[in-house]
Amino acid sequence: MVALRFAFLLLVVALVNPVLAEDWPQWLGPDRASNWDAPGIKTSFMDGELKQKWSLPCSLGYSAPSVAGGKVYVFDYEITEGTAENNPGRPIGLKGNERLHSIDAATGKVLWTKGMPVDYYVSYPNGPRSAPTIVGEHIYTLGTEGDLVCRRVSDGEQVWHVNFLKKFGIKTPIWGHSSSPLVVGDLVVSMVGGDGTAVVAFNKETGEEAWRALSSTEPGYSSPSTTVVDGKTCVVAFHPAGVSLLDAESGEELWTKPIQSKFGMSIAVPRRLDEQMFVTGYGEAMMLDALKSGDPKITWKDNSARESVYCSNSTPYFTKDAIFGCDIESSKLMAVDPTTGERLWENLEILVGADAGRLPRHGTGFIVRHTPSGKYFIFNEQGDLIVCDMTREAITVHGKQNIIEPAGEAFGRDVVWTHPAFAEGCVFARNDREIVCVDLKE
Repeated sequence: MVALRFAFLLLVVALVNPVLAEDWPQWLGPDRASNWDAPGIKTSFMDGELKQKWSLPCSLGYSAPSVAGGKVYVFDYEITEGTAENNPGRPIGLKGNERLHSIDAATGKVLWTKGMPVDYYVSYPNGPRSAPTIVGEHIYTLGTEGDLVCRRVSDGEQVWHVNFLKKFGIKTPIWGHSSSPLVVGDLVVSMVGGDGTAVVAFNKETGEEAWRALSSTEPGYSSPSTTVVDGKTCVVAFHPAGVSLLDAESGEELWTKPIQSKFGMSIAVPRRLDEQMFVTGYGEAMMLDALKSGDPKITWKDNSARESVYCSNSTPYFTKDAIFGCDIESSKLMAVDPTTGERLWENLEILVGADAGRLPRHGTGFIVRHTPSGKYFIFNEQGDLIVCDMTREAITVHGKQNIIEPAGEAFGRDVVWTHPAFAEGCVFARNDREIVCVDLKE
């Protein structure tokens, strides 16, 4: 009888575990696709219905939390000298420590904290930008001043460290290094910038350079992603001069298509759907087709303020019926026709609220699709978690609740510009003061 009960218990654990063990181990989730596959999740709720499981103090950072193996990783900046001020065109000097925290996802208990002193000289100096990437026993972070660091998951001890400024002789971009490390096979790929070093791959175990590719005056602020073309794993790199496809193993440039982002603000990850790829930056957007041909065609390109969607802080979501994204100039969430770039609908209040003032810019919301239900979670710059349906015709909201305060500032507004993580049946959100865990299980 005892053995029977034990077997039944193991069966229950096996059935429940896929929900509880759902990881968000890197920027935009498991495949950098902004999809959350967990079953048993609330997809409608009343304001106040969602319950906070725990909160924990942290310091400054735009870096998104990552979750793997029952642990949450938060990358922040502790100022020891100077005062952080936000000025879009003027760098600020600070002294402090970039720190990585490992936290028990279930309880909020800090397991370890490791860091290193880093002097900042960037605009918007409120901490690191890139999300940690966890693969196996290692975790990879890229700091604001170009420090690519590999640490052990078990205790946070440093395995290797490469500083881009010292190794490649480049300058930190005005808004800091923002590329979240991409692990492909035995390599870690990052946007570096410079002559012949726009994209660089490193051995993930040792930090030794494996290959370098392309040239760019600056790295931009996008994170590389992977895609498979004719059975070959490739790296998609969006940089200030265009979008490029590289052989992941060798770094060979397979093709590059020009697209010009204002102020080097290539930020959003290019989105692929079947044979098409949508690329959007500040002031220009385009659609590519026939990706498997080896020479994709630009089917349309827009730079009109009345067409397409030009994304800044957040990456759009691409479906066969519509592209959903946050427009940098209008601060509107909008749907765009993938075939023509025509705008289908627009909504200002979803991102910035009703009191944002006249003509707000850089309105931000992070879009994640819950694949079992087909609904979307949007985490806006006010710290609201919204669940909704989005179609070509309209957006329909099924729940909205503020889960964290907008502790930062931008363009005279209180904002939180940090992507949350969806894992363990919860959402993990952070600002410049704390990280919170909110239960989303039914």
